Amino acid sequence: MKLYFQPPGARRAGPRTSEVLGVTSGLRRRLLIMLIAPLVLLAVANAWLEFRSADNVATQQDQRLLALLPLLADSVIGSNDEQPLLMLAPPVEEFLKERPGSAAYAILDLDGKTLLGESWLAGLPPPNSEPEVHSEEHEGATWRIVRQRQPTVLGDVVIAVADGSDPRQQWVRSIVLRVLLPNLVLIAAAAFAVGWAVRRALRPLLALKEAVERRSPRDLSAIDEGASPEEVRPLVESLNRLFGLVNAQAESQRRFVADAAHQLRTPIAGLQAQVEAWAQAASARPVQDTLALPTDQVYRLRSATRRTSQLANQLLALSRADARAMQSQPQLRVDLKALAEDTLESHLDAATARHIDLGLDAEPVQVMGHEWLLRELLSNLVDNAVKYSHEGGCVTIRCGRRGSQAFLEVEDDGPGVAAAERPRILERFYRVQGTLGEGNGLGLAIAEEIARVHHSHLQLQAGAAARGLKVTLPFPE
Repeated sequence: MKLYFQPPGARRAGPRTSEVLGVTSGLRRRLLIMLIAPLVLLAVANAWLEFRSADNVATQQDQRLLALLPLLADSVIGSNDEQPLLMLAPPVEEFLKERPGSAAYAILDLDGKTLLGESWLAGLPPPNSEPEVHSEEHEGATWRIVRQRQPTVLGDVVIAVADGSDPRQQWVRSIVLRVLLPNLVLIAAAAFAVGWAVRRALRPLLALKEAVERRSPRDLSAIDEGASPEEVRPLVESLNRLFGLVNAQAESQRRFVADAAHQLRTPIAGLQAQVEAWAQAASARPVQDTLALPTDQVYRLRSATRRTSQLANQLLALSRADARAMQSQPQLRVDLKALAEDTLESHLDAATARHIDLGLDAEPVQVMGHEWLLRELLSNLVDNAVKYSHEGGCVTIRCGRRGSQAFLEVEDDGPGVAAAERPRILERFYRVQGTLGEGNGLGLAIAEEIARVHHSHLQLQAGAAARGLKVTLPFPE
């Protein structure tokens, strides 16, 4: 059974952050739409009312023009050389004076010939006594024209009256200058003002989003409720309650693993001692001893107990190396060169057994950290390098400074790890397919956890001449 100690809340941090971001942008978009949409609707309603007003004025204009037709017919008092003589009625005279250049009339015979007035008003006469009302373009202007047969002292004639101040034509200009343009300016200004106000209003929510986004997946501390907007404070309280539950669960999990690993160490160590003694005795017994367990089975049992013992020790180290558990413990000055020398000495026998050249390239350097954790980290890196390198290979431990940055490094010339696999070998219980040798997939995971405690990460690269693996721990300046 695989045990994972990454807090469940860490898996939700990414989606929850993206949800907060999406909610924030969604709120901004909805607020802008809800505030700007009424302004757009009001502009449309205003334009429609303007059109209705212009249509009413145009209807009144048509009625006035129709009322002038009989008055103009009554103004014919005789003829002179077949041209009608007029004595304009006061309303007709007032109409012409009010609209200089925009008012015209004509008197036509029943064949459509102009007898008096504007010749461009000539045209086919109405087929009956019903009035004709239409609009017509003349010299770049739209004229409203009415024609009707009217009786006069000269007999039936066709009276035509035209008005160039058509409200329908003026409405187009009016709708642009008086309605659309001001409303567009108003909407643009309102959109800018509303956008600014919405950004200001949502700034606390954006700050909350950024605070959650910047958090480490392992950071389950409570969010400051006092710095949150009142509207989202219930959400913050729920998040804090969830963080507390997840933190308690993760802490319980860590305590369980630490206690279980600690309790397992003693019986496993005793079992391993018995199996080791049994293996030595089995190799010394005569082959004819039928009561002896086959030597290969004893060796397999010894290998299994060694792996179990290593797993218990690694689980305990992993639990003790938790980044949050180490936050409260002070860091001390650590001599990396002395640490590297001690690690080389402790792994020299294992390296010699496999004919591996275990070397040291160390410069005096000191960093702030937890010495026992860094010892565990370096021990895991060297153990991995010695274990997975081919016999007769070379493993080098380095420490020193590159520029102003201190570092610890272990390099081997073994089979190495493919570039695509390197990020995954830092995961817990992950082993590269086809890897020879015994292991639990926890050594590099423990080293990465210890690197996080020291605010850093392991850097994985190919070794010299693109062979093997080089693992570097840079220390922050």
